Amino acid sequence: MIDEHSLHFITYGLYIISAKNKEGKINAMLANTMFQVTAEPARLAVVINKKSLTHDYVKETKMFAAMPLVQDVKMPFIGIFGFRTGRNFNKFEKVKYEISENGLPAVTENTTAFYEADVELEVDIDTHTMFIGRLKTARQICEKVCLTYDYYTNVLKGKTPEGATHK
Repeated sequence: MIDEHSLHFITYGLYIISAKNKEGKINAMLANTMFQVTAEPARLAVVINKKSLTHDYVKETKMFAAMPLVQDVKMPFIGIFGFRTGRNFNKFEKVKYEISENGLPAVTENTTAFYEADVELEVDIDTHTMFIGRLKTARQICEKVCLTYDYYTNVLKGKTPEGATHK
């Protein structure tokens, strides 16, 4: 028997995951599964739904970027990356961002840091893929408290979009 409520006690952050395709088109999405895998060399893992446009871009170029959200982020900003698809909406139109030396978008508002990685390993997990990448770039954006999934759901009363790793 699995008590699904018990899964709510696993801690998560909320991250913007960005990527580009081979033509240079950029996209990003919101994810709650990003973590450091190793320290020497530094590697990160992200888990992305296979239906996501960002998934397609990471799979194609073997690169991704991740940015933790700040705790005081407003819900409309979360909605840009968490509840809209880049297939028919420009997520960067009204968002402050930079393009990194490697061509990936780094959102510079409402984020605490920027991490960029080259994918070394892909793990197929049915509906999702875990991309494990070697860290190429890492920099701090601000010193605010990071948004956790618990704060998002219990304080901000945020919803979980279809396709998320956590219900």
